[in-house]
Amino acid sequence: MNYSLQNKILYEDNHLIIINKSPSEIVQGDKTGDEPLVEKIKQYIKIKHNKPGNVFLGVAHRLDRPASGIVIFAKTSKALARLNSIIKNREINKFYWAIVKNKPPAESGYLKHYLIKNEKINKSTAFHKEKPGTKAAELNYKLINTSNNYYLLEIELLTGRHHQIRAQLAKIGCPVKGDLKYGFPRSNKDTSISLHARKVDFIHPVSKENISITASPPDDPLWNYFDKLK
Repeated sequence: MNYSLQNKILYEDNHLIIINKSPSEIVQGDKTGDEPLVEKIKQYIKIKHNKPGNVFLGVAHRLDRPASGIVIFAKTSKALARLNSIIKNREINKFYWAIVKNKPPAESGYLKHYLIKNEKINKSTAFHKEKPGTKAAELNYKLINTSNNYYLLEIELLTGRHHQIRAQLAKIGCPVKGDLKYGFPRSNKDTSISLHARKVDFIHPVSKENISITASPPDDPLWNYFDKLK
């Protein structure tokens, strides 16, 4: 049994398993060859339920490797299909925490940009106006705390674009702490970025119960400082 994974489980039933992902973990396999979270969970389910053969585990959404926080997986194909529909129809509320160095121009606001993804460098660029090949990206943000050197923003994600929060915050002059790719001047010691999928609210795709999950940020002095203030 993978006890380190067990400690990250925020919710589990017959249809869903929700994990608090650590920075540097990958959700699905990539060219690095590192073991992805999806395989670790499959192994956990296989042992826990003594399942023969292959274990089904559906990935409804991703979370950038250097970020942390909530990732929802489906344990049944029925749950996955319904979960995909919930996400597509924006029937899920997703909230993130981001630590930034620069104070945003307003303490709260709505951002809409048009993003285009560059596959070669795995980066999205935000534009104020629509251009060919761009996709609209929307979020709400508010400043919820400050330290001596940093600002903690809460972000409500309204669309799910590639690197959306990172690109949009960089566009307003507030790159996420540690995010070299989007303009922060130096990396975090563990190569993480200070972006955390904090909370989700949605109707369970099978049982129809209200699900509300909150994930603690990584064990780090700055995250701990902000977490204690909330």
